[in-house]
Order: sequence, then C-alpha cells, then structure tokens
Amino acid sequence: MPRPRKPANPFRYFHSSPEVLRLVVMLYVRFPLSLRNVEDLLFERGIDLCHETVRL
Repeated sequence: MPRPRKPANPFRYFHSSPEVLRLVVMLYVRFPLSLRNVEDLLFERGIDLCHETVRL
C-alpha cells in the first residue's frame, strides 16, 4: 500500500519565514495598500522585505 504524499510547502521558494509572509499578504489584501506601502510599513518595523516578494 503506497504511503500518502505530504502536501507541498507553499513557502519553499521564499527565504523569509512563513509568519512574515502571512502578515504581508494579510496587510496587502485587507487594507488598500500598494506593494511598496506594505514594504515601507514592514521596514519601519524592522523587517526588510522587497515589494517583489510581496507580489510573488
């Protein structure tokens, strides 16, 4: 009987932690912010993340 496969990790291509990426997506979706606005908000809080990472 074959073993069931584990679902693929959606964060495997990113170098940031999944918690940070979830926060970024929540900010982008919930509030009317641009990608660069989200990048600036995170930078003010000490998280250096490119707006292209948010886009991906």
